[in-house]
Amino acid sequence: MEDFIISEVSKVLSEWNPLGEDAERVNDLDGYKTESIDILFELEMSSMNNVRVRKVVMQVLNEAFGIELTENECSDAANSIIGVLSKKH
Repeated sequence: MEDFIISEVSKVLSEWNPLGEDAERVNDLDGYKTESIDILFELEMSSMNNVRVRKVVMQVLNEAFGIELTENECSDAANSIIGVLSKKH
């Protein structure tokens, strides 16, 4: 997994900041780097389409932080991640 891609996905998640103000309370958030790696790993293991990316983003972030995002709330971030990954090829 390329560091550049991880960094770009981390930037997408950081700009979105699904935790909002609660992000300040997460000690090891590291700019959503761990979650970015988890999302990218899941996407490497399966076919990539908008629906799948939304589900993976939602699942990883909900599990990581105990929040309840919906697929719809993850849509913009998923589209940005697809954009990042399409530049890779």
